[in-house]
Amino acid sequence: MSDSLARFQQGLGIEFADENLLKLALTHRSFGKKNNERLEFLGDAVLGYIISEKIFSMYPEAAEGDLSRLRSSMVRKETLAELARANGFADIIKLGLSELKSGGSNRDSVLADSFEALIGALLLDKNIDHVRQYLLVVYKEKLESMPEIDILKDAKTRLQELLQARKMSLPEYVSVNEKTDHPQEFTVLCKIAEFKLETTATSTSKRKAEQLAASMMLEKIENAEAN
Repeated sequence: MSDSLARFQQGLGIEFADENLLKLALTHRSFGKKNNERLEFLGDAVLGYIISEKIFSMYPEAAEGDLSRLRSSMVRKETLAELARANGFADIIKLGLSELKSGGSNRDSVLADSFEALIGALLLDKNIDHVRQYLLVVYKEKLESMPEIDILKDAKTRLQELLQARKMSLPEYVSVNEKTDHPQEFTVLCKIAEFKLETTATSTSKRKAEQLAASMMLEKIENAEAN
């Protein structure tokens, strides 16, 4: 085993019996036909299961939608890339020349995929109990500092739940302008009849514009009630 692979494993606190599995997990598809995509597929499923299991036990009263949002915050690309970066993946991933030149070793998608592939490789090399033990150590700080459930809800969901709690009609989103040529631009109006309030937001997609308009509406309602 190379010194770099030995140091990498030491840093992770694990040791592979099959070094070839580890090497494959750290080989990006740009490097050649033998790459980590299949291991990534497996690791993605295992990671989702273990994190779901942990969150399920941590939040015994949480609804399904809230559990899904919590899990998403833990397994999203940016979170996985952060964990991979902190554990030295960027220094050891095998990339094709063009990918290497374009800075692929520090790209979130590459790092996240490699992290998932490592999980898949570890499952095949050991068993799910070893994977669970490893992930709960790696995720310890993130699990202990998970955001409040309400913070994870998007603006449209929070606005809808606010109005439903008050038995008021749901907001109406009206598209007032669409510019589909490059760069795309969508303007959406958000209206709430009972409050007689309107907000308008523009973004690069209709969905983003609606979220921005909903966020502005929440702020307007909060300010109106504060005064």
